Amino acid sequence: MGSNLAAEVLKRGDELFVFDNLSREGAYLNLKWLQEQGQFKFYNSDIRSYNDVEKAVREVKPDVLFHLAGQVAMTTSLDDPRRDFEINVLGGHNVLEAVRKFSPDTIVTYSSTNKVYGDLEDITYEETPTRYVATDFSKGFDENLRLNFQSPYGCSKGATDQYMLDYARMFGLKTVVFRHSSIFGGRQFSTFDQGWIGWFVKQGLDIKAGRLEKPFTISGTGKQVRDVLFASDLVSCYFSAINAISTTAGQAYNIGGGAENSLSLLELFGMLETTLGVEMNYVKLPVRQSDQKVFIADIAKAKEHFAWQPEVNKAQGIKNMISWMNS
Repeated sequence: MGSNLAAEVLKRGDELFVFDNLSREGAYLNLKWLQEQGQFKFYNSDIRSYNDVEKAVREVKPDVLFHLAGQVAMTTSLDDPRRDFEINVLGGHNVLEAVRKFSPDTIVTYSSTNKVYGDLEDITYEETPTRYVATDFSKGFDENLRLNFQSPYGCSKGATDQYMLDYARMFGLKTVVFRHSSIFGGRQFSTFDQGWIGWFVKQGLDIKAGRLEKPFTISGTGKQVRDVLFASDLVSCYFSAINAISTTAGQAYNIGGGAENSLSLLELFGMLETTLGVEMNYVKLPVRQSDQKVFIADIAKAKEHFAWQPEVNKAQGIKNMISWMNS
C-alpha cells in the first residue's frame, strides 16, 4: 500500500516524504524501487517513538499524511500482543498528537481493517461446495455493522480506528478511516499470515517451477471468503477521498473489491490451476482463531461520498499479480 501510494505521489509531481523503520519483509526492496521513481526525503524512523514522529511532522507539516504503518497480522498479535499494541495503538496515537499539536490542517488517512467487526459468528451462513455465503448480506457488510474488537490485532487496529474518528470530533482534525478487506498487487511481499492472494499465487508459481517439494497448508476448509481489491484501485480510493475531504473528514468507509470481486481460497485455487496449468495440492490445518468465514465490503458509502468504485476485476488483478511475481 505504502509503495503504491508513494509512487503515485511522485508520478503526480508532488513532494514526498517517507517514514519507515524498514522492519517489514520487502520494505528495503520497496525503498530502493521507490528511489528509482524519483527524489524524496526518507526518515528511517519508528512510529513507536513519539520524538521521531513529532520531528517529521514538525519539519514537513504535510498536506496529507497516509498512516499505513502497522503490525498487520492477527497471528503475530497473538504471539506478541505487547508489540502489536505499541505499533498499532501507541504509534497511531503518536501520529494524531503530533498532527494535533504541530500540523492541524493535515489530512490524515488511516488504514484500518475489517477485523474491527470481530469474527462475525452471529451471522447466518450457508455452505456451498466452494464458499461460505452470508445469506442476509448479498451486497456485503456496510459501516453500520456493530464494532466487536477480537484478538489483540482487532483491539489495536480498532482502538486507533476510533481514536481517528474521535480526534475529528473533539479536535477538528481531518481524519478519514478506511476499513480494508483484502488488498493485493505489485510490491506486496506476502507472508504465510498476511497477504493471502500473493502467498497462494507464490505457491502456484512454485508448483509450476518444481520448487515446492510438499503440499502447502491452508487454515480451515478453504471456503472462507473475502472481497479483493487491486493496488491501483486502492490508490484511486485514497486520492478520491482526499479530493472530497469536506465530505469524508471524520468518516469511516468499508473498502474492498465489493461482492462482484469476492473470492474463497478454493475459488482462487481453481483460477490458479486454470491460469498456471498446475494442481494446487494442499493440507488442511485447524481454523485460525477469530477468522471470519465471510467478509465482503459493501462499498456503497464510498461510491456515494467520493464517487469511487473498483476498476480492476479479480481475474485481471490475479493475472497482474502473477506477472509482477514473475518479473
